[in-house]
Amino acid sequence: MASLQDIRRRITSVRNTRKITKALELVAGARLRRAQTRIEEMRPYADRMQELMVGTAREASSFRNLPLMQRREETRVGVVVVTGDRGLAGPFNGQVLRRAFAFEREEREAGHEVVWTVVGRKGGSTLRFRRYDVAAHWEGFVEKPTYHDAQAVAHKLAEMYTAEEVDRVVVVFNRYVSPLVQRVTTTDLLPIPEHVLEGKEDEDAKAQAMRGDFIYEPEPEDILMRLLPVYLETEIYRALLESAASFLAAQMTAMRNASKNANELIDRYTLQMNRARQAAITQEILEVVAGADALTA
Repeated sequence: MASLQDIRRRITSVRNTRKITKALELVAGARLRRAQTRIEEMRPYADRMQELMVGTAREASSFRNLPLMQRREETRVGVVVVTGDRGLAGPFNGQVLRRAFAFEREEREAGHEVVWTVVGRKGGSTLRFRRYDVAAHWEGFVEKPTYHDAQAVAHKLAEMYTAEEVDRVVVVFNRYVSPLVQRVTTTDLLPIPEHVLEGKEDEDAKAQAMRGDFIYEPEPEDILMRLLPVYLETEIYRALLESAASFLAAQMTAMRNASKNANELIDRYTLQMNRARQAAITQEILEVVAGADALTA
């Protein structure tokens, strides 16, 4: 059984750890509210961008001069894994990497080569530890991404696709649902998915009315040439914002659970300390009584 001094030392250590986890929980909670506001403001813009793409693509007569829409036989698939720069966020990083590795196995079984690109320090270190070759790596902005960061990622992916280094690009990230729920999502980025340009079959009446009869100046193909890079940047920016909000939510939940476990551990150690102290007191009383009996005998 541990001594009183050991138990006191453990209680002090757990209390110090609880201070850290509680502080991280409060910081993550405050930052999550701002991140949640950013992603809620971003989603309508991204949806509107998609509607604009749909309307313009319907009027275009040819996609021949649009390199980001050229489809070719898939031999090399680029995977963009969006992770965090730090840990202490529960399953946030692990579940994205597991989905990415599962996707890699599926592609290799289909005879495709996988080209890795990664956002976040944790994803990069994991891939390097497994001895994967990483074509591009970005870090330092995962928790608070800007549109400029999304542009840097988008330009690199577009360059790889137009240079035929990859024939398809897929992004894997955590989509924010609520502070307790973050879902791993796999989305095709390049070539621009056909369902994006064709629109959804179940469009509501408002979307139908927004089509109208427009005159395009310049030609729809020229407009698409400018819209496609912006659409790619927007989709990546959305993934970065979703991942940032998911990271803060996962960290807040993980630190809350850690603080709760620390409280339970402190209660357990306190009970052990009281029992050990009571046993020590009882032992001292028995020794005093035994000594008094020996003197009177």
